Amino acid sequence: MSTREGAIARALTFFDEGKFRDRLAGLVAIPSTSQDPGHEADVKRYLEAGIRPWIERLGFTVAVHPNPQPGFGPILTAERIEDPSRPTVLTYGHGDTVRGLEDQWDEGLKPWTLTEAGDRWYGRGTADNKGQHALNLTALEQVLAERGGKLGFNVKLVLETSEERGSLGLRAFVAANAEALKADVLIASDGPRVAADTPTVSTGTRGTFHFDLVLDVRPGGVHSGNWGGMTTDPAIVLSHAIGAICDRNGKILVRDWLPRNGMPAAVRAALAGCELHSEASATIDPGWGEPGFTAAEKVFGWNSFIVLAMVSGRPENPVNAVAPNARAHCQIRYTVDSDPTTFEAALRRHLDANGFPEVKIERAGIRMPASRTNPDDPWVRWTVDSMERSLGRRVQVIPNSGGGLPGDVFVDHLHVPLVWIPHSYNGCKQHGPNEHFLIAPARQGMAAYAGIWWDLGEAGTPAVGPR
Repeated sequence: MSTREGAIARALTFFDEGKFRDRLAGLVAIPSTSQDPGHEADVKRYLEAGIRPWIERLGFTVAVHPNPQPGFGPILTAERIEDPSRPTVLTYGHGDTVRGLEDQWDEGLKPWTLTEAGDRWYGRGTADNKGQHALNLTALEQVLAERGGKLGFNVKLVLETSEERGSLGLRAFVAANAEALKADVLIASDGPRVAADTPTVSTGTRGTFHFDLVLDVRPGGVHSGNWGGMTTDPAIVLSHAIGAICDRNGKILVRDWLPRNGMPAAVRAALAGCELHSEASATIDPGWGEPGFTAAEKVFGWNSFIVLAMVSGRPENPVNAVAPNARAHCQIRYTVDSDPTTFEAALRRHLDANGFPEVKIERAGIRMPASRTNPDDPWVRWTVDSMERSLGRRVQVIPNSGGGLPGDVFVDHLHVPLVWIPHSYNGCKQHGPNEHFLIAPARQGMAAYAGIWWDLGEAGTPAVGPR
């Protein structure tokens, strides 16, 4: 007789026998980077050879579509419909990765080879995002086997290959295929947990708004001895302009950038007791950011300003000259409680009021919109209950993760609640050399998802909306 416990045990046995690791190794071996030119065939091969045959064996109808945005990677959709009266779950992942950076990995490690060392599986895409969506589909496979070829619910899948280039084309694709992708909830995995040992559910992501600050003062550099001290140094002026935007301790001074009504009570309640810890790669500095907030509130419930790059002259080859210009590329990470359409105008007013009318704002705009489902949504509560029953421990809910994902696309066009269940952690080095997947959280994720997939086939799911 098939049981919930049997489904979880089956999934964990598959994991413990190394079968999931071997499957992930095969996916990592496909160098499906969307950021390096010349890998367009590999990106498509990931979908056509790595994913399609596998999920077709699970009874999915699969199609691979060209991206509506020319020059960007294809999008795979799949569906397995058993009974339209039962819940339909949409799940998501991305098969593209960032650059391999082959020459920067530690000795003995390679981006396109899965290497097990200690408690980690190294390889490009292990954490972002091949390991995460492959784990979820593997858990589904094991539940399907336990139930004798039936799930008791319906599944739809969107697997894109341009997420590491901003998910360009995904919005247009989902909008054009909204009827075919209609579902009751999105349950998917990407990004980090709040801590490696803390099972987490996130109900959205912060958005990103980018802009350049530019100061041009003359056609070219001039001799620092003959002109230094009497002609404007653009690097110094730009540094002061940035200092007017954010104080010495990271507090945003452009207050019109911040959530209009402060931090919502539901967000603060969800983050009560949420503890974050420093990692080897970065520390949590208590004095940095908005005063009076916990670390969790700063990164999951508030906005942040970051200078991503800054240059004046040629730092790699300096000369004795006052530079002609200075430029900084900046980013705002923002929650849905802010209005990003007002950011540029607010910055212009602030710079003018603080004596920097000559500093220009260029290339300002949203790169990835913010999204959030209410942490009290019935699907969120249902998922947390399922996970806690499977894992025997508390699950931390956060109103949105600190990073970005295209959840807004699914909210805007499919009107689904968002339930993100990350399997990675902040120290996974996902965009640099030595990217890795921690084995223990991955195993825990396998058990959690097996329980979720099983429970979706039972009574007691949240109400199914019209389709």
